[in-house]
Amino acid sequence: MIHEHFHLLLLVICSCSWAASAYGADNDFLHCLSQQSHNYSSFSTVVYTHVNSSYTSVLQFSIRNLRFESESTPKPQVIITPRHESQIPPVIYCARQSSWEIRTRSGGHDFEGLSYVSQLPFVIVDLIGLSDIKVDVEEKTAWVEAGATIGSLYYRIAEKSPVLGFPAGFCPTVGVGGHFSGGGYGTMLRKYGLAADNVVDARIVDVEGRILDRKSMGEDLFWAIRGGGGASFGVITAWKVQLVDVPEIVTAFTVVKTLEQNATQLVHRWQYVASKLDQKLYIGVTMIMVDATFQAIFWLHFLGSVEEMLPMLQESFPELGVVREDCSEMSWIQSVVYFSSAPFRPSSPEQPPEFLLDRTLFVAPNAKVKSDYVQKPIPESGLEGIVRLLNEAGGEGAMVYTIPYGGRMAEISGSTTPFPHRAGILYKLACIVSWLGDEARDSDMYMSWSRRYYRYMAPYVSRNPREAYLNYRDLDIGVNNVGGKTSYAEASVWGKKYFKSNFDRLVRVKTVVDPHDFFRNEQSIPPLLSRYNIKKGTKMHASETVDGDVLSLIM
Repeated sequence: MIHEHFHLLLLVICSCSWAASAYGADNDFLHCLSQQSHNYSSFSTVVYTHVNSSYTSVLQFSIRNLRFESESTPKPQVIITPRHESQIPPVIYCARQSSWEIRTRSGGHDFEGLSYVSQLPFVIVDLIGLSDIKVDVEEKTAWVEAGATIGSLYYRIAEKSPVLGFPAGFCPTVGVGGHFSGGGYGTMLRKYGLAADNVVDARIVDVEGRILDRKSMGEDLFWAIRGGGGASFGVITAWKVQLVDVPEIVTAFTVVKTLEQNATQLVHRWQYVASKLDQKLYIGVTMIMVDATFQAIFWLHFLGSVEEMLPMLQESFPELGVVREDCSEMSWIQSVVYFSSAPFRPSSPEQPPEFLLDRTLFVAPNAKVKSDYVQKPIPESGLEGIVRLLNEAGGEGAMVYTIPYGGRMAEISGSTTPFPHRAGILYKLACIVSWLGDEARDSDMYMSWSRRYYRYMAPYVSRNPREAYLNYRDLDIGVNNVGGKTSYAEASVWGKKYFKSNFDRLVRVKTVVDPHDFFRNEQSIPPLLSRYNIKKGTKMHASETVDGDVLSLIM
């Protein structure tokens, strides 16, 4: 029956001569799947090719950057939406047999489209069907499949307990797969660190099609996927996370200041305060133009009551002038709703938490993002330059925002996970420019503005290397060998920015678990010896080199 079903499928595909000629390789891939799958009749319900009427809607559903939704954007030969992790090994095997790349997508919040665009023939493994969440209140843990959103994770936690939470991101439609594997930050990072810091187990399908957990994958690979980007090492199907304690009452507020209200002076003062506040207190800033008026929006999240928070703030940051009437007390899950539109505008905490389950909330514009880390306060003159940039053509679509560090972020060693931006960082600085126009001149203007902003910020941010956040991937930085394999030397240009000295350890892990560089994209971790099958424990002489790669790294 399996083969009869497959032959019927092929007959339908081949009935159109143009489809047979254009997508002949698809047939080879599908035939391979039929041979590898124990129950292809059920497997075929999660396979989408160009001749499927729902192919385009499945492809577009999770795209969150319209720059990669144009007709000229390369499209996958096949999309797979597995319903069980056991359906992934045949896809890996058949992609290798077909010399196709795999791009893994869990939510689509991907600023460079690397999870759903490739210049080579490729298949998308879209994990949207793997979205189960199991919360264990007694153990204070949760298993969450990689295609679930962080909004659904928050909702399922709050459904079970009002005093448990998880320190991940703002936007509820972000998929946990990419979010956790790149770090993942939110309003509780100063108290509990990143999402990746609170991962205690995971399941991954490796290049050989083996389904591994923490014990079977080993501590090196487990280290690598918690901040090093999972797509370089395999297909992560699920994470086990440690939940954290939250009080029954938390406090939030948003205060807006204009230039006439000393906005730049307040942002300047904020730099000296935010990283030194109590770990339970988070204050971020968004700088933006609204109707040609500069605004500095101060966001506060406090794990406790207004009465506990106000004395702290009035002592440390009285210049902000916050009074009790500015603040709102709410439950933790209500604060998640409140911050779900950050760093744009607050949502109403009165909105029912069920809206966190909606994957379609985010309106996708064209977007480009830049990220930096600030180690010394930017002088007022530097902040005034940001205001001038926001007033230029293209700046009206931009937003510059900060994520305060200190607290727990300064206590965790920079080598505990691949995410290295820890002690010595005052705050993360990011700029996203977005636009709705689809004409080339619109894109050129906004992209040019983004790059001009990045050049302007160089004197004020970290250097040697100029650090960047992996989850805000930026193909402008470093050398990207599009459509081919990237050498260690090429990749280290951007790799050191994302990972600093942790990059070399990531390369060693990659060389062991995926020596032929099957799992790759324009900014994936490269193996040192893609031509050799390096096994764990292999010893090399420090003098040996291949294509200029220093083999002493894998000793």
